[in-house]
Amino acid sequence: MPLDTWLIFFLTCWGIAIVPGPNQLLVLTHGALYGSRKTLATVAGGVLGLMTMISLCALGLGALIQASMTWFTALKMIGGLYLIWLGINLWRAPPMAVDLGEATHTRAWSLFNQGFVAAVSNPKALLLFTAFIPPFLNPHHSPLLQTAIVALTYAAAEFVVEYVVAAASHHIRPWLARSGRRFNKLCGGLFMGFGVMLPWHS
Repeated sequence: MPLDTWLIFFLTCWGIAIVPGPNQLLVLTHGALYGSRKTLATVAGGVLGLMTMISLCALGLGALIQASMTWFTALKMIGGLYLIWLGINLWRAPPMAVDLGEATHTRAWSLFNQGFVAAVSNPKALLLFTAFIPPFLNPHHSPLLQTAIVALTYAAAEFVVEYVVAAASHHIRPWLARSGRRFNKLCGGLFMGFGVMLPWHS
């Protein structure tokens, strides 16, 4: 993957990682209940789950590139429209609420499992990655190497964001209650912008 393409991918990863979702909600809850150190298990489980999903998407898309560039181009266009649709929904979404009664288990392995399941059981994440990854894949480069690059890059961004959320959970919860709607509009606008630009990136 060329450096300029990787930099665009890297910046886009941060934009996606900061958008509130099931994993961020779980990490926010666990951080408030157990502290950031113990919540590292939740973060690790979520990141591993997302890496698994990204790897499956990238390898499948790599096979699609080799089979038909026409279908791959069509998927890029559909993916851009899906990102725009996600952005519109996020723009209109209410602030994320946190229920501190959700988490009951305190063992690290249990927290890890909760993070992993929250990641792999979210169908929206699978659709998002299927839409997000195609513009950054090159049909002339190794699918396995590109898969490793995109999975590790996204994992790094997601890990940092989730750990920051866990460490700052006591401060973030009231902020989300006050400013969550404006935050959703900002992230929704970013998604719509990505949806417009990414299908045309080669």
